[in-house]
Amino acid sequence: MSLTVLVTDYAFPDLDVEERVLGTVGARLLVAATGDEDELIALAPRADAILTNWKPVTARVLDAAARCRTVARYGVGLDNIDVAHATTLGIPVSNVPDFCTDEVADHTLLLLLALARRFVPLTEDLRRGGWDNQAGGMPVRLRGKTLGLVGLGAIAQAVAVRARALGMDVIAYRRSAGDRDGVRVTTSLPELLASADVVSLHVPLDATTRGIIGQAELAAMKDTAYLINTSRGALVDTAALVRALDGGLIAGAAMDVTDPEPLPAAHPLRTHPAAIVTPHSAFYSDGAIAELAGKAARNVAQILRGEIPATIVNPEVLDSPRLRRPGRP
Repeated sequence: MSLTVLVTDYAFPDLDVEERVLGTVGARLLVAATGDEDELIALAPRADAILTNWKPVTARVLDAAARCRTVARYGVGLDNIDVAHATTLGIPVSNVPDFCTDEVADHTLLLLLALARRFVPLTEDLRRGGWDNQAGGMPVRLRGKTLGLVGLGAIAQAVAVRARALGMDVIAYRRSAGDRDGVRVTTSLPELLASADVVSLHVPLDATTRGIIGQAELAAMKDTAYLINTSRGALVDTAALVRALDGGLIAGAAMDVTDPEPLPAAHPLRTHPAAIVTPHSAFYSDGAIAELAGKAARNVAQILRGEIPATIVNPEVLDSPRLRRPGRP
């Protein structure tokens, strides 16, 4: 009997890699048209597995997927999948945590340099016909400045290497103490916010991190400091950020991710003189996309063969009596 893998959405030119990988286990793709919840609920009963990028795989979708044996995320974050409910149902969930480390670290550095060197206002002035090397205000020398990383996972560590090459000092906030590879670690977010010249966010989005940067945290930062977010938009209270930029509480912000996403056409962050926004593109490169598609598809193929991928995010499900095995919903 042929197997069906429901693809809720994807951000690539085609699904050739997935078709090739999943074809080895006799699976065909069923691609959603819109990926909205009602459509996914209608398609879910046909799915032996689900591949998802950004569309929400909710409890209602999972309940409808009676024969689904796994949900695989194209990417690192899991905030669009109800992992707890999947675990209750006996469904392993996997992700691809290591496909775009260099890309996101490079993009973070790009945003940092663009803020410090006033790149956007300088180029905008030139495009308008100007030739003013002070059009963006005084650039900032980064050597000797302090970069504060909120989180110290693989991407944050890669950012730290790049920042130290620029001569920056690097500190990081995380819940467990212990310095790492030249990065001083603090377990106090207020301490990091008060001392950093640049604050860069690198934590997953969950109940404990949603809104981790709000009005109080922005007020605790230096008025000369920058905020960078290449992780998840909802880590930041967007309205509070706009107020902080308007009021000069911080010097600027650069965001590759926003809340909401995409930003409405008239949203003030799109045109704010102290802000840079890119359209959730930090992860994107030719190499990263090929790697992402292949690894996500291989995670699904392994489950359908009765194997266990290395990147299961709910390993406790493997000991559950409700675990869905090949040939059994």
